[in-house]
Amino acid sequence: MKAWEIYSYRHPDWPEPHPAVIVSHPERVALKPEVTILLCSSQVATRPAKPHEVILDRSDGLAWSPLCKCDLLYTIPKTDLSAQRGTVTAERRRQIVATINRAMGWV
Repeated sequence: MKAWEIYSYRHPDWPEPHPAVIVSHPERVALKPEVTILLCSSQVATRPAKPHEVILDRSDGLAWSPLCKCDLLYTIPKTDLSAQRGTVTAERRRQIVATINRAMGWV
C-alpha cells in the first residue's frame, strides 16, 4: 500500500464500495495503521468537475471516470481498504494537491 494508490472503500452505510485515493505521507502509509483518503464517486462523472473536485480516468487505472471530492479528507484504518484499483498519475497528483489547497482555503 502506497500514497496515491486507489483502493476500494465501503463505508458501513453505503451499498457499494467507492474508489479512495490515499493522500497520506508515504511514511505514514508505511508505518501507521491509519491513512488519509479522498473519496470518489462510484458512478461515471456525467458533469464537469466543480472547483473542489477532480475527475480521474483510465490513465489512473480506473475503468470509468469518477469525481474525486477534494474538499473533505477522511482518516480510516488501512484495513478498511480493499482491492487496489489503480494509481493516480503524476499530472493528476499535482491537480489534486492544488484542488485540496483551494478547497480548504490554504492558498
